[in-house]
Amino acid sequence: MVREILLLGDPRLYEICPEVLPEEAPNLTDAVCDLHDTLMQFRATYGAGRAIAAPQIGIQKRLLYMCIDKPFVFINPVLTFPDDEMMEVMDDCMSFPTLYVKVLRHKRMRIDYRDMEWQECFLELEGNLSELLQHEADHLDGVLATMRAIDNRSYFLKGTFDKK
Repeated sequence: MVREILLLGDPRLYEICPEVLPEEAPNLTDAVCDLHDTLMQFRATYGAGRAIAAPQIGIQKRLLYMCIDKPFVFINPVLTFPDDEMMEVMDDCMSFPTLYVKVLRHKRMRIDYRDMEWQECFLELEGNLSELLQHEADHLDGVLATMRAIDNRSYFLKGTFDKK
């Protein structure tokens, strides 16, 4: 089911999400379907959208959904960074779909997580997928890209600035 995406300023976006408990895992199917449907609707409307965090649709759990070449479900993700190399990116978000924010993100990262079968998994990523999952994981801690802006001139309305 397509759910309403919470927009910038909604106090629920600033909450820290609790972990998914092992006994809750079998009941995540509906939430994952809602994340998928909402992401696909956003993509159809805006022509963008690769991932979504559960709190963006009002589900206060540590759950991420990404759909690129195939779908990925990240339960209780933990990010680590192998080095300090950063990259400057123009970040956008479904919770503020008309805005870009210039932020610094780690170029490389590792994400450890559980999958839908509660198996331990990990991915090592770099570049735009690293940035993407850093952005989504921030949502689980109540952190928005607007809070990571490089400075007070790092905000751009879409249509007035071409994302690089």
